[in-house]
Amino acid sequence: MEYTHLGRTGLLVSKLCLGTMNFGPWTSEEDSHVMMDTALENGVNFFDTANRYGIWSGTGSHHGHTEEIIGRWFGKGGGRREKVVLATKLFGAMGDWPNEGKLSALNIKRACEASLKRLGTDHIDLYQMHHVDRDTPWDEIWQAMEQLYREGKILYVGSSNFAGWHIAKANEAAKRRNFMGLVSEQSKYSLNERTVELEVVPACEDYGVGVIPWSPLGGGLLGGVLKKIEQGRRATENMQKTVDRLRPQIEAYENFCAEMGENPADVALAWLLANPVVTAPIIGPSNIDQFKGSLRALEIKLSDEQLKQLDEIWPGPGGPAPEAYAW
Repeated sequence: MEYTHLGRTGLLVSKLCLGTMNFGPWTSEEDSHVMMDTALENGVNFFDTANRYGIWSGTGSHHGHTEEIIGRWFGKGGGRREKVVLATKLFGAMGDWPNEGKLSALNIKRACEASLKRLGTDHIDLYQMHHVDRDTPWDEIWQAMEQLYREGKILYVGSSNFAGWHIAKANEAAKRRNFMGLVSEQSKYSLNERTVELEVVPACEDYGVGVIPWSPLGGGLLGGVLKKIEQGRRATENMQKTVDRLRPQIEAYENFCAEMGENPADVALAWLLANPVVTAPIIGPSNIDQFKGSLRALEIKLSDEQLKQLDEIWPGPGGPAPEAYAW
Protein backbone atom coordinates (compact mmCIF):
# COMPACT_ATOMS: atom_id res chain seq x y z
CA MET A 1 0.00 0.00 0.00
CA GLU A 2 1.12 3.54 -0.72
CA TYR A 3 0.49 6.31 1.80
CA THR A 4 0.33 10.05 1.42
CA HIS A 5 -0.25 13.08 3.62
CA LEU A 6 -3.80 14.30 4.04
CA GLY A 7 -3.47 17.75 2.49
CA ARG A 8 -0.95 19.92 4.32
CA THR A 9 -1.11 17.80 7.50
CA GLY A 10 1.41 15.30 8.81
CA LEU A 11 -1.31 12.61 8.85
CA LEU A 12 -0.57 9.62 6.62
CA VAL A 13 -3.48 7.91 4.88
CA SER A 14 -3.70 5.16 2.28
CA LYS A 15 -4.05 6.32 -1.32
CA LEU A 16 -7.40 4.56 -1.52
CA CYS A 17 -10.17 5.45 0.92
CA LEU A 18 -12.76 2.82 1.84
CA GLY A 19 -16.23 4.31 1.39
CA THR A 20 -18.88 2.68 3.55
CA MET A 21 -22.15 4.02 2.09
CA ASN A 22 -23.21 0.51 1.03
CA PHE A 23 -22.80 -0.88 4.56
CA GLY A 24 -26.28 -1.68 5.83
CA PRO A 25 -28.57 -1.03 2.86
CA TRP A 26 -26.71 -3.19 0.32
CA THR A 27 -23.91 -4.97 2.17
CA SER A 28 -24.75 -7.04 5.25
CA GLU A 29 -23.12 -6.27 8.58
CA GLU A 30 -21.20 -9.56 8.45
CA ASP A 31 -19.88 -8.85 4.95
CA SER A 32 -19.12 -5.24 5.93
CA HIS A 33 -16.97 -6.47 8.83
CA VAL A 34 -15.13 -8.87 6.52
CA MET A 35 -14.51 -6.06 4.04
CA MET A 36 -13.08 -3.76 6.73
CA ASP A 37 -10.82 -6.55 7.98
CA THR A 38 -9.68 -7.17 4.40
CA ALA A 39 -9.01 -3.45 3.98
CA LEU A 40 -6.67 -3.43 6.99
CA GLU A 41 -4.97 -6.61 5.79
CA ASN A 42 -4.20 -4.79 2.54
CA GLY A 43 -2.97 -1.62 4.24
CA VAL A 44 -6.04 0.55 3.64
CA ASN A 45 -6.21 2.66 6.79
CA PHE A 46 -8.54 5.47 5.60
CA PHE A 47 -12.29 4.85 6.12
CA ASP A 48 -15.04 7.31 5.22
CA THR A 49 -18.64 7.35 6.42
CA ALA A 50 -21.40 9.84 7.34
CA ASN A 51 -24.01 10.14 10.04
CA ARG A 52 -26.86 9.75 7.53
CA TYR A 53 -25.46 6.66 5.83
CA GLY A 54 -27.43 3.49 6.30
CA ILE A 55 -30.85 4.34 4.98
CA TRP A 56 -32.23 3.50 1.58
CA SER A 57 -35.85 3.26 0.52
CA GLY A 58 -37.30 -0.19 1.09
CA THR A 59 -34.28 -1.71 2.87
CA GLY A 60 -35.52 -1.31 6.45
CA SER A 61 -32.30 0.39 7.56
CA HIS A 62 -32.04 3.80 9.24
CA HIS A 63 -29.93 6.94 9.48
CA GLY A 64 -26.80 6.12 11.47
CA HIS A 65 -26.94 2.41 10.68
CA THR A 66 -23.60 2.47 8.84
CA GLU A 67 -21.83 4.18 11.75
CA GLU A 68 -23.32 1.55 14.09
CA ILE A 69 -21.94 -1.25 11.90
CA ILE A 70 -18.49 0.33 12.00
CA GLY A 71 -18.78 0.84 15.76
CA ARG A 72 -19.54 -2.83 16.36
CA TRP A 73 -16.57 -3.74 14.17
CA PHE A 74 -14.32 -1.46 16.27
CA GLY A 75 -15.76 -3.19 19.32
CA LYS A 76 -14.17 -6.47 18.26
CA GLY A 77 -10.82 -5.01 19.33
CA GLY A 78 -7.56 -6.25 17.90
CA GLY A 79 -6.34 -2.71 17.31
CA ARG A 80 -9.03 -2.04 14.71
CA ARG A 81 -9.81 1.48 15.89
CA GLU A 82 -6.16 2.37 16.41
CA LYS A 83 -5.26 1.35 12.85
CA VAL A 84 -8.01 3.38 11.16
CA VAL A 85 -8.02 7.04 10.18
CA LEU A 86 -11.74 7.56 10.68
CA ALA A 87 -13.67 10.18 8.70
CA THR A 88 -17.34 10.91 9.08
CA LYS A 89 -19.65 13.72 8.02
CA LEU A 90 -22.55 15.85 9.22
CA PHE A 91 -25.04 18.21 7.60
CA GLY A 92 -28.16 16.37 6.46
CA ALA A 93 -31.14 16.25 8.81
CA MET A 94 -31.19 13.27 11.18
CA GLY A 95 -34.80 13.92 12.16
CA ASP A 96 -37.79 16.20 11.64
CA TRP A 97 -37.25 18.49 14.62
CA PRO A 98 -35.56 21.92 14.24
CA ASN A 99 -31.76 21.96 14.59
CA GLU A 100 -31.31 18.29 13.64
CA GLY A 101 -29.35 19.19 10.53
CA LYS A 102 -26.97 21.72 8.93
CA LEU A 103 -24.12 23.50 10.73
CA SER A 104 -25.41 25.49 13.68
CA ALA A 105 -23.21 25.25 16.75
CA LEU A 106 -25.98 23.27 18.43
CA ASN A 107 -26.21 20.67 15.68
CA ILE A 108 -22.43 20.37 15.31
CA LYS A 109 -22.17 19.51 19.02
CA ARG A 110 -25.12 17.10 19.02
CA ALA A 111 -24.21 15.44 15.71
CA CYS A 112 -20.63 14.83 16.79
CA GLU A 113 -21.62 13.30 20.12
CA ALA A 114 -24.21 11.09 18.41
CA SER A 115 -21.66 9.88 15.85
CA LEU A 116 -19.13 9.14 18.59
CA LYS A 117 -21.72 7.02 20.38
CA ARG A 118 -22.70 5.08 17.25
CA LEU A 119 -19.06 4.59 16.25
CA GLY A 120 -18.04 3.45 19.73
CA THR A 121 -15.02 5.72 19.84
CA ASP A 122 -13.87 8.77 21.80
CA HIS A 123 -12.76 10.82 18.79
CA ILE A 124 -13.19 11.33 15.05
CA ASP A 125 -9.99 11.81 13.09
CA LEU A 126 -11.52 13.82 10.24
CA TYR A 127 -14.86 15.55 10.81
CA GLN A 128 -16.34 16.71 7.53
CA MET A 129 -19.10 19.14 6.63
CA HIS A 130 -21.15 17.27 4.03
CA HIS A 131 -22.30 20.48 2.36
CA VAL A 132 -21.91 24.23 2.74
CA ASP A 133 -24.40 25.91 5.10
CA ARG A 134 -25.23 29.31 3.66
CA ASP A 135 -27.30 30.24 6.73
CA THR A 136 -24.63 29.87 9.42
CA PRO A 137 -21.70 32.30 9.77
CA TRP A 138 -18.20 30.89 9.70
CA ASP A 139 -17.35 32.27 13.13
CA GLU A 140 -20.12 30.14 14.61
CA ILE A 141 -19.05 27.04 12.71
CA TRP A 142 -15.38 27.41 13.64
CA GLN A 143 -16.17 28.18 17.27
CA ALA A 144 -18.10 24.90 17.49
CA MET A 145 -15.35 22.95 15.72
CA GLU A 146 -12.68 24.52 17.95
CA GLN A 147 -14.61 23.43 21.03
CA LEU A 148 -14.79 19.84 19.77
CA TYR A 149 -11.06 19.99 19.00
CA ARG A 150 -10.24 21.26 22.51
CA GLU A 151 -12.33 18.46 23.99
CA GLY A 152 -10.37 15.92 21.93
CA LYS A 153 -13.47 14.77 20.06
CA ILE A 154 -12.16 15.70 16.60
CA LEU A 155 -8.63 16.14 15.24
CA TYR A 156 -9.05 17.60 11.74
CA VAL A 157 -11.87 19.30 9.83
CA GLY A 158 -12.78 18.73 6.20
CA SER A 159 -15.45 19.79 3.74
CA SER A 160 -17.48 18.11 1.03
CA ASN A 161 -19.25 19.56 -1.99
CA PHE A 162 -17.79 23.04 -1.41
CA ALA A 163 -17.15 25.54 -4.20
CA GLY A 164 -13.67 27.01 -4.52
CA TRP A 165 -14.74 30.30 -2.95
CA HIS A 166 -16.31 28.42 -0.02
CA ILE A 167 -12.93 26.78 0.66
CA ALA A 168 -11.19 30.14 0.51
CA LYS A 169 -13.74 31.86 2.74
CA ALA A 170 -13.71 29.02 5.29
CA ASN A 171 -9.94 28.90 5.56
CA GLU A 172 -9.54 32.67 5.75
CA ALA A 173 -12.09 32.75 8.57
CA ALA A 174 -10.21 29.97 10.37
CA LYS A 175 -6.90 31.77 9.89
CA ARG A 176 -8.28 34.87 11.63
CA ARG A 177 -9.09 32.64 14.61
CA ASN A 178 -5.65 30.97 14.56
CA PHE A 179 -7.34 27.66 13.77
CA MET A 180 -6.06 25.17 11.21
CA GLY A 181 -9.24 25.22 9.11
CA LEU A 182 -10.07 22.81 6.28
CA VAL A 183 -7.51 20.13 5.44
CA SER A 184 -9.56 18.14 2.92
CA GLU A 185 -12.40 18.48 0.44
CA GLN A 186 -14.56 15.65 -0.86
CA SER A 187 -15.67 16.51 -4.40
CA LYS A 188 -17.46 14.71 -7.18
CA TYR A 189 -14.50 14.16 -9.47
CA SER A 190 -13.82 11.66 -12.23
CA LEU A 191 -12.67 11.47 -15.83
CA ASN A 192 -16.16 12.33 -17.05
CA GLU A 193 -16.92 14.94 -14.34
CA ARG A 194 -14.06 17.45 -14.23
CA THR A 195 -15.86 20.70 -13.40
CA VAL A 196 -13.93 20.96 -10.11
CA GLU A 197 -10.75 21.58 -12.11
CA LEU A 198 -11.99 25.12 -12.77
CA GLU A 199 -11.79 26.45 -9.20
CA VAL A 200 -12.12 23.76 -6.50
CA VAL A 201 -8.91 21.91 -7.36
CA PRO A 202 -6.84 25.13 -7.68
CA ALA A 203 -8.22 26.40 -4.37
CA CYS A 204 -7.34 23.12 -2.68
CA GLU A 205 -3.85 23.17 -4.12
CA ASP A 206 -3.28 26.76 -2.95
CA TYR A 207 -4.56 26.14 0.59
CA GLY A 208 -2.96 22.73 1.04
CA VAL A 209 -6.34 20.99 1.11
CA GLY A 210 -6.31 17.35 0.04
CA VAL A 211 -8.90 16.37 -2.59
CA ILE A 212 -10.85 13.21 -1.82
CA PRO A 213 -12.83 12.34 -4.97
CA TRP A 214 -16.23 10.71 -4.55
CA SER A 215 -17.93 8.84 -7.40
CA PRO A 216 -14.53 8.31 -9.04
CA LEU A 217 -16.09 5.86 -11.53
CA GLY A 218 -18.75 8.32 -12.65
CA GLY A 219 -21.55 6.35 -11.05
CA GLY A 220 -20.42 3.21 -12.91
CA LEU A 221 -19.97 4.84 -16.30
CA LEU A 222 -16.20 4.32 -16.16
CA GLY A 223 -16.37 0.77 -14.84
CA GLY A 224 -16.72 -1.03 -18.17
CA VAL A 225 -20.41 -0.27 -18.56
CA LEU A 226 -20.66 -1.26 -22.25
CA LYS A 227 -19.14 -4.67 -21.65
CA LYS A 228 -21.42 -5.23 -18.68
CA ILE A 229 -24.50 -4.33 -20.74
CA GLU A 230 -23.34 -6.67 -23.51
CA GLN A 231 -23.02 -9.44 -20.92
CA GLY A 232 -26.65 -8.97 -19.93
CA ARG A 233 -26.27 -6.68 -16.92
CA ARG A 234 -29.26 -4.37 -16.62
CA ALA A 235 -28.70 -0.63 -16.59
CA THR A 236 -31.06 1.86 -15.00
CA GLU A 237 -33.07 4.08 -17.32
CA ASN A 238 -30.94 7.11 -16.41
CA MET A 239 -27.71 5.18 -16.93
CA GLN A 240 -28.90 3.90 -20.31
CA LYS A 241 -29.70 7.47 -21.40
CA THR A 242 -26.23 8.60 -20.32
CA VAL A 243 -24.61 5.68 -22.13
CA ASP A 244 -26.54 6.50 -25.31
CA ARG A 245 -25.47 10.16 -25.09
CA LEU A 246 -21.79 9.41 -24.42
CA ARG A 247 -21.40 6.16 -26.34
CA PRO A 248 -18.57 7.34 -28.67
CA GLN A 249 -16.49 8.49 -25.69
CA ILE A 250 -17.23 5.38 -23.65
CA GLU A 251 -16.32 3.15 -26.59
CA ALA A 252 -13.06 5.03 -27.08
CA TYR A 253 -12.30 4.78 -23.37
CA GLU A 254 -13.02 1.06 -23.08
CA ASN A 255 -10.94 0.39 -26.20
CA PHE A 256 -8.10 2.44 -24.70
CA CYS A 257 -8.26 0.35 -21.50
CA ALA A 258 -8.42 -2.89 -23.48
CA GLU A 259 -5.25 -1.92 -25.36
CA MET A 260 -3.59 -1.32 -21.98
CA GLY A 261 -4.84 -4.69 -20.77
CA GLU A 262 -6.45 -3.04 -17.74
CA ASN A 263 -9.97 -2.83 -16.34
CA PRO A 264 -11.65 0.53 -17.04
CA ALA A 265 -12.43 1.05 -13.34
CA ASP A 266 -8.77 0.67 -12.41
CA VAL A 267 -7.65 3.12 -15.10
CA ALA A 268 -10.19 5.68 -13.88
CA LEU A 269 -8.79 5.45 -10.35
CA ALA A 270 -5.19 5.53 -11.61
CA TRP A 271 -5.98 8.74 -13.52
CA LEU A 272 -7.11 10.44 -10.30
CA LEU A 273 -4.09 9.11 -8.40
CA ALA A 274 -1.79 10.71 -11.00
CA ASN A 275 -2.95 14.14 -9.81
CA PRO A 276 -0.73 15.28 -6.90
CA VAL A 277 -3.52 17.30 -5.26
CA VAL A 278 -5.63 14.13 -4.92
CA THR A 279 -5.17 12.44 -1.55
CA ALA A 280 -7.29 9.32 -2.08
CA PRO A 281 -10.29 8.44 -4.24
CA ILE A 282 -13.18 6.92 -2.30
CA ILE A 283 -13.96 3.39 -3.42
CA GLY A 284 -17.40 2.15 -2.44
CA PRO A 285 -17.39 -1.61 -2.99
CA SER A 286 -20.46 -3.67 -2.18
CA ASN A 287 -18.51 -6.94 -2.03
CA ILE A 288 -15.00 -8.26 -1.42
CA ASP A 289 -14.24 -8.93 -5.08
CA GLN A 290 -14.94 -5.30 -5.98
CA PHE A 291 -12.68 -4.15 -3.14
CA LYS A 292 -9.78 -6.39 -4.09
CA GLY A 293 -10.12 -5.40 -7.74
CA SER A 294 -9.68 -1.73 -6.84
CA LEU A 295 -6.23 -2.37 -5.40
CA ARG A 296 -4.89 -2.90 -8.92
CA ALA A 297 -5.25 0.85 -9.57
CA LEU A 298 -2.29 1.53 -7.26
CA GLU A 299 0.01 -0.41 -9.59
CA ILE A 300 -0.99 1.42 -12.77
CA LYS A 301 1.32 4.29 -13.67
CA LEU A 302 0.00 6.28 -16.61
CA SER A 303 2.55 7.79 -19.00
CA ASP A 304 2.34 11.39 -20.21
CA GLU A 305 1.16 10.10 -23.57
CA GLN A 306 -1.58 8.00 -21.97
CA LEU A 307 -2.70 10.95 -19.84
CA LYS A 308 -2.88 13.04 -23.02
CA GLN A 309 -5.00 10.37 -24.72
CA LEU A 310 -7.39 10.30 -21.77
CA ASP A 311 -7.68 14.09 -21.95
CA GLU A 312 -8.67 13.76 -25.60
CA ILE A 313 -11.34 11.16 -24.79
CA TRP A 314 -12.64 12.93 -21.67
CA PRO A 315 -11.72 16.62 -22.08
CA GLY A 316 -11.82 18.76 -18.97
CA PRO A 317 -13.01 22.35 -18.71
CA GLY A 318 -9.74 23.61 -20.17
CA GLY A 319 -7.72 23.96 -17.01
CA PRO A 320 -8.22 26.34 -14.08
CA ALA A 321 -10.24 29.53 -14.24
CA PRO A 322 -9.94 32.05 -15.77
CA GLU A 323 -7.65 30.58 -18.44
CA ALA A 324 -10.24 27.87 -19.14
CA TYR A 325 -12.57 30.45 -20.63
CA ALA A 326 -10.54 33.65 -20.98
CA TRP A 327 -6.96 34.71 -21.60
